[in-house]
Amino acid sequence: QVQLVESGGGLVQPGKSLTLSCTSSGHTLSNIPMAWFRQAPGKDREFLAASRRIGSNVYNTAHAESVKGRFTISRHNAKNLVYLEMNDLKPEDTAVYYCAGSRRSNIENYQNRDEYDYWGQGTQVTVSS
Repeated sequence: QVQLVESGGGLVQPGKSLTLSCTSSGHTLSNIPMAWFRQAPGKDREFLAASRRIGSNVYNTAHAESVKGRFTISRHNAKNLVYLEMNDLKPEDTAVYYCAGSRRSNIENYQNRDEYDYWGQGTQVTVSS
């Protein structure tokens, strides 16, 4: 089983940036598809970004249209980390942010939360003036 842990959340002002991290102690994340989701109060869990390996140390990424250009998923495999860089944050970005992983090496419907088997506990991001 892969257990994921998010970190880096906090209180930020609108327009500022924040980078979240996801890791797993004792497990390597480089070979499995990874994604970021968020869930705001009263709303469904929303897909944000995904990263999957398509070759030796080669990855494809995809980002939701709602955050494309502001949010970027990336990896630092030597540190067993998956990042979500968030720029120009807005109050509407306030949510609990989750990282997720899939036991399957390749998935097509990467936007669907049901495709992912492993989840972190979430980290709170609050954007407020």
